[in-house]
Amino acid sequence: MPFIQSSDGTALHVRDMGKGRPVILIHGWPLNEDMWSFQVPALIEAGYRVITYDRRGFGRSDHPASGYEYNQLTDDLACIIDQLDLTNVTLVGFSMGGGEVARFNARHGDERIAQLVFLGAVPPFLLKTADNPEGIENDVVEDIKTQIRLDRFDFLRQFAPNFYGHKESGDNVSAGLLDWTFLMACQASPVATLQCVDAWSKTDFRQDLTTVKRPCLIIHGAADETVPVALSGRRTAKALPHAHFKEYEGAGHGLFATFAHKLNQDLISFLKTSSAE
Repeated sequence: MPFIQSSDGTALHVRDMGKGRPVILIHGWPLNEDMWSFQVPALIEAGYRVITYDRRGFGRSDHPASGYEYNQLTDDLACIIDQLDLTNVTLVGFSMGGGEVARFNARHGDERIAQLVFLGAVPPFLLKTADNPEGIENDVVEDIKTQIRLDRFDFLRQFAPNFYGHKESGDNVSAGLLDWTFLMACQASPVATLQCVDAWSKTDFRQDLTTVKRPCLIIHGAADETVPVALSGRRTAKALPHAHFKEYEGAGHGLFATFAHKLNQDLISFLKTSSAE
């Protein structure tokens, strides 16, 4: 079943691989499901059924002109879970995908969910407001959108190195990895690339996190310059005191690649703690 139709008719490209308890990997902006290439083989070999999908507007999914707010994005995820009839699911959301994890739990409940993972994720709330004074200035968000409108390809080319934080990580970020990242990002529609900036930067997930009751794992890079850990990972950990929080020293945002081995070990260890095993 390579495509699943969402509630508004949007076709979502889905990969369903392996056998065992299901794990859904939700990609970040501006990438697609291919970003999980470092995790999928390890999870399948560990005995899990791995589901990845391209968010609407990205990769091989349909590229509609609307639907890029989190309510619709989590409705898309709900359609995948329902149509595949999944239970005891672990949701793993990277960066923007962490917002879908939080909003799904609040909007659709946790009846089918066993565990939640926030990986370099944007919750609780990134934007600077009167009640979030340490957040990111709106001018920064608007400048990102201006750069995308002027020359999306140049923006994406410049975005990739900082995304991995290779200067801090001590890992060699190859030219091939940067090219691969650029090519993934170029597959997204310009509309989705632009509209999702508002979604991940301006959506407040603080209330969503209060609904989380399932076991959680939070992993964030200490050197993340794209989604700073002080604004996100540490605050999510404070909001979810029952969660396991791991901060990777020296890791930038793209730790799914630069710290893949460590991340895979931590994901599999967490998966094994589920009562559904």
